[in-house]
This record gives sequence, structure tokens and C-alpha cells, in this order.
Amino acid sequence: MKHFFLFLVLGIFSIGVYAQNDTTSFWTKAGDFSLSFNQISFNNWAAGGDNSLSGVALLNYGVDYDNGTNSWKNKIILGYGLQYLKEDYTKTEDKIDLSSLFGHKIAPKWDAAMLAFFKSQFAKGYDGDNDSIPVSNFMAPAYVGIGPGLDYIPTDYFSIFMSPATAQWVIVNDQRLADEGAFGVTGAEFLLDVDGNVIVDADGNKTIIEHGKNVKFQFGAAVKMHFKKDIAKNVNLESTLELFSDYLYNPQNIIVSWDVILDMSVNSWLSAKLTTNLIYDDNIIINDSEGNPLGPRTQFKEMFGMGLAIKF
Repeated sequence: MKHFFLFLVLGIFSIGVYAQNDTTSFWTKAGDFSLSFNQISFNNWAAGGDNSLSGVALLNYGVDYDNGTNSWKNKIILGYGLQYLKEDYTKTEDKIDLSSLFGHKIAPKWDAAMLAFFKSQFAKGYDGDNDSIPVSNFMAPAYVGIGPGLDYIPTDYFSIFMSPATAQWVIVNDQRLADEGAFGVTGAEFLLDVDGNVIVDADGNKTIIEHGKNVKFQFGAAVKMHFKKDIAKNVNLESTLELFSDYLYNPQNIIVSWDVILDMSVNSWLSAKLTTNLIYDDNIIINDSEGNPLGPRTQFKEMFGMGLAIKF
């Protein structure tokens, strides 16, 4: 899977370099890089407060090819952000999202298509104030997939990709998380007592009979809807909704991923950006503040920032 990731990254960047040097009208390139900061400082402030400093960097870049018969859409979205608060750093954004969609026109507004994608994050992530035990890391999890389907393109700003046979691999390249069965992989097998309870020694350790699996294979139907349009002057809305039904495990429980980016340009170098991310995956178990499992939950993240922006 690491080879697939490297191939996809190098492929997209190679396409960008080739498109930069190509003089035909078949290639289009568009993207933006933004860097936003937020800083709060208190000095003898009677009402109290904590000094903080935060920054977020976001890259959203696409390279597309379309000669009227064949099309190739490549997208790279990268994001990373940190907050310094109470003499400690906390990650506020961490995202790697790569996709490549090849299509061949079979009818007006319809393409026979093939979609490949990779999703992960750059660094370790922690749950709340517990910064001793990471709950995620690079390639833990990672989602790699490929699938054939049909791409319906009614307008230049909206499309729907539908695949009845998408293969997806969930990778947890962290053995501790894999042993815990994080992100839906098969967890470790532990030594049990006669009553079927896990045996825990005096130091709180469990005896592992067999380590958890690092990869889970999924096969099912996938839908990806993409919308990107200027909805007002200097205001662009981009929305991507992805749905997946795993034929092999609870196909009735649809996995949902919905990303929205609202980009509001002030001038050529300053912009405000609102991003939201919604996820529902019944393979991901949410714990309470004491570490007790609550079950799957709808996850939501919202971020707003203003700062430097470069469009290219």
C-alpha cells in the first residue's frame, strides 16, 4: 500500500509538471495555498485568560485533462495546523487527500470511469488533554481504494461518480492501535481466564496470543458527489460528499464523508476560509473522557481562519 501511495503522489506531481510545460488547451490547472494565523495575548488581564498562538496551512490543487473523449481529473488536498496553548502544542488540522479519476466519454454527460484515492494524515493525533497515547498517526489510519464506475457530469461545476464494485483497504500501521482494533481492523487475541475475561497482570498489561491485523479489506458500492462554483463575487463553494456501503460487513450502515470549503477572497493575497468535515463510520468507535467505548458517532469538525492566500 505504501508503494500505491508513493505512485499516486508522484503521478499527480508529474502530471502537474507535464501540464505546466504542455501548450495544448487540453490541460487546466487551478489551486490555492493559504496560511492563516490567530494570536491572543494577556497581560495583567483581570478577567483572566490564556495566551495562545495557532496557525493552519492548506493546499488545494487540481490538474485536469480533457480532450473531449478522454478526461483525467487529479486532486491533492493537504492541510496541517497547530495551536500553542498552556505551554503545549495541539494539532488542529491534519489531512492528506489524493484522488485521480480517469474517464472515457460514452454518451453526452456520461463517462465510463475509474477512481483511485488515498487518505491519511501527517502526524500523531491525541484525544483531548491526553498527550501520552496517540490515537492516530501517519498511515494509521490510511484509506486506499480503487473502483470502476460511471461519472455523470451534467454541468461543469457538478458531477456524480457511481461505482458498484470499489475495493478499499483500511490500513492501521501502528501495532498498538491495530491490537486495539482501531478503525475497524481485527484486534489482537488476548489470553483469557476460565470465565472468558481478559487476564490483566499487576502492571495493567495484557498477554497477547496473536497481534491484531494491520489491514482490513472492504468491497462495496461507492458514490462521490462533487460541487465547485462561485456562488457570489469572490466567494467559492466546494463540497465533496462520499458514500460507501461495504458488502462484506453491515452493508446497510453507510459510511459517510462530507467536506465543505467556503473560500472568500478579500483581494489577491488575503482570504477568509471556512471548512467543515463530517464523518460517520460504524467501524470507528468513539470513547468517552474516561476511555469507555460509546460506539460509533457522527464526527464533525469546523474551522474558520483568515490569512495569506496564493491562487495559481
